[in-house]
Amino acid sequence: MTSLSRRNLMGAAGAAMFSQLFARGAWGQSGGSRPNLILFYPDEMRADALACYGNPVTRTPNFDRLARSGTLFRNAHVQYPVCAASRCSLLTGLPTSATGHRGFSYLIQPNEPNMLGMLRQAGYDTFFFGKNDVLSPEAFATSLTGWADPPAPGAAPGDHAPGARRGATGGPVTMLLPATGDRRATSDYGIIQRAREIISRKESDRPFCLFLPIFQPHPPYRAPEGFHDMYKAADLPPLIPPGLKDKPAFHDAIRRKYGLDQVDDAVLRQVRAVYYGQVSYADWLLGELMEALEKAGRDKDTALFVSSDHGDYAGDYGLVEKWHGGLESCLTHVPLIGRVPGGTPGVVAQDMVEAFDIMPTFLSLGGASAAHTHFARSLMPQLHGQPGDPDRAAFTEAGINIYEPQAFDTPSGGVYRAKSELAAEQPVLVGRAASVRTRRYTFISRPQGLSELYDRQADPGETRNLFGARSVAKVQGDMEQRLLNWYINTTGVPLDTRNSRDVPNFTAPQAPRPDSAAAARVLDL
Repeated sequence: MTSLSRRNLMGAAGAAMFSQLFARGAWGQSGGSRPNLILFYPDEMRADALACYGNPVTRTPNFDRLARSGTLFRNAHVQYPVCAASRCSLLTGLPTSATGHRGFSYLIQPNEPNMLGMLRQAGYDTFFFGKNDVLSPEAFATSLTGWADPPAPGAAPGDHAPGARRGATGGPVTMLLPATGDRRATSDYGIIQRAREIISRKESDRPFCLFLPIFQPHPPYRAPEGFHDMYKAADLPPLIPPGLKDKPAFHDAIRRKYGLDQVDDAVLRQVRAVYYGQVSYADWLLGELMEALEKAGRDKDTALFVSSDHGDYAGDYGLVEKWHGGLESCLTHVPLIGRVPGGTPGVVAQDMVEAFDIMPTFLSLGGASAAHTHFARSLMPQLHGQPGDPDRAAFTEAGINIYEPQAFDTPSGGVYRAKSELAAEQPVLVGRAASVRTRRYTFISRPQGLSELYDRQADPGETRNLFGARSVAKVQGDMEQRLLNWYINTTGVPLDTRNSRDVPNFTAPQAPRPDSAAAARVLDL
């Protein structure tokens, strides 16, 4: 008998619903003045991996084309450096401290407002194709018209990186694996094919919203043929080196646990080269999506956004993947590009924004509004060439404390095994932390470890920790106060339950006194 995990069960049910709805012709082309909405959402994509964000090596023509036709947000940061918590903030407009969505196993519940559910209530057909990590199983039906997590040909449902979780690595955990084969034989390509079917539908006058969380460029570092070897390690700019002074303890701990202290710079540069190949593959997928919009005539009445849940070390600091307690800019700084009907092309917005700003922006485009308290801000001014808030800061939380074991990872195998083991063995390495970023400075507070302060204008790689230096004492004090004020103003958002303070009415039931022998007499009849 084949066992079904919760993920497999949801994927199978979603795929079945998708087939039935499509067969009935229940989905169709949108009409009216409200635009269709698409969020193309690569997993683990750092902003500086794209040419339009200044990368001198990578080839990302479709991201670049989208930026030229819309607005590129130069300074967008996520609310949390790990997938699930970041995505929960994205859809709710709330930081982790306000919701408790920390870790991988506590996802959005049916009673929590989320962007997809609110758009559905406003008359949109909402679709979710790809990796989940955001909605609880019970929230799918209340938030979505249809959903699916299409596997790669021959792969098990939910397995976006076949082979990555099986067996021991047998050496340093670089997360480098061989190429995967044909570019059209991946789960991500299946996601784009599902999106094509919605884009080209003709039977409905309801606008649609597509959420497309693809897997690439998430580790393991491997890409399809034609992309895996697209970049040569020797041609890349230098990585941020390991062993820097005054860095968090998890840097050295990860390197020892993963065996990364045994590999040289050439191996880490190969990690970066393959990661860039994955980024270019994600760019090709975006091109396929944009081509589908153009062929269906939907590019003029569809708002298209791209962003990501967090970045990736990809060799910087001698590290790979991400970390629960990591708050480096290579993890928090993500691309955010949007093109809307009637928007101003070629805008580069320099002000600080946050990834969850997508939520009120989509609601505004869809003629909807959030009924719940949230702290995200609409990006509509910048999309139309107007200035944002030059004094705004971006806030990111990270980590899990030992008293919340429910938020720690479930055990993983293969290339992911060391990560879950290290956090369980030394939980202080994933202790809670928080950061605030302005256009110039990064301040990171670590109550259980080493706090950090960086001047990104002079030190873009955040290599020189200035925390405690007399020369930046005022800056440090201002940033600490700003972070404290943010916590005071955003934590503990109450639910809108409106309970009565009166004692509820109570009338004792008219019933016989309990008789211990009564149950036996009844059951023995």
